[in-house]
Amino acid sequence: MLEFAPFRIPMDRRMQTFAVSHFVFCFLFLGPLSVIFFIYVMFFTSYWYLLIPYIIFYVLDWDTPEKGGRRSPWMRNWKFWKHMSNYFPTSLYKTVDLDPCKNYIFGIHPHGVLCMGSFTHFCTNGSEFESIFPGFNSHLTMLPFWFRLPFHRDYLMTGGLVPSTKRSILHILSRPDGGNICCIIPGGAPESLNARPGDCVIMLKNRFGFIKVALTEGVDLVPVFSFGDHELWEQEPNPPGSWLRKFQDFSQKWCTFALPMFHARGIFQYNYGLMPYRKPIHTVVGEPIEVEKNANPTKEEIQALHDKYVTKLQELYDKHKSKYVKGESKLVIE
Repeated sequence: MLEFAPFRIPMDRRMQTFAVSHFVFCFLFLGPLSVIFFIYVMFFTSYWYLLIPYIIFYVLDWDTPEKGGRRSPWMRNWKFWKHMSNYFPTSLYKTVDLDPCKNYIFGIHPHGVLCMGSFTHFCTNGSEFESIFPGFNSHLTMLPFWFRLPFHRDYLMTGGLVPSTKRSILHILSRPDGGNICCIIPGGAPESLNARPGDCVIMLKNRFGFIKVALTEGVDLVPVFSFGDHELWEQEPNPPGSWLRKFQDFSQKWCTFALPMFHARGIFQYNYGLMPYRKPIHTVVGEPIEVEKNANPTKEEIQALHDKYVTKLQELYDKHKSKYVKGESKLVIE
């Protein structure tokens, strides 16, 4: 039996629900709809000429996503994002102060279904990022595919999102004045298939790319863990070898993005829908791991730094889990 939301709800809660529904809609549908709109206007209406200026702009602007994007402080500070943060709510904590004269790589775990905590903290000021990390600009990496979609790409860049390519990451980390944080989710899209309430399963054992970049650029690594991000949605059972997991792995391999079969609550009822549960997300930023620049690191040196990173991440989780983890759930590193 459906449990409907009460008719009389405070306006703040309505705004919170609207803000999160906007995010879910944009994450899932804005990209495809922008392509459909572009094709429709271009080939099925008499207003195709209106797209000519944008096409010229698009071609000239092709490399901008990999050159730091186009952050908009005005859009990052919309009160809209504060409503989104308060829906769960989300909280951002730092364990030590960082040096604004240096650049950093944040390794963020877990991916979650829709990277809710990562987006709220590092693509908006909804969790007061600018107050907690004064003097820093944050950039969250995302699949390069989405930055090729007309209109959609421009909206993504306003929040500081950039493609997860080596060129894009190096552009951010090589800025000499410091104060830049490149936020990388090592587990990527495949990790989203493991996001469900219970044990937090992250994919890290075979993720060496961000470790090598840290070494070659001499950039400190900072482990970051979002407690609660994996509990916002349920997923259909998809154990390795099942037909659903085979289909998801196939789509991820050929389409570059995963297709988690998730559900939680609706906008007007609490039983089923694509809206996340109202569960808190507590994101803890750990202490930086100092990295000495090594232009040509060996496999052994990369492995050694990787092992140290995994150890620091586990220590971060163990230190804070008693405050933010309920029950017997644990961190599983695959």
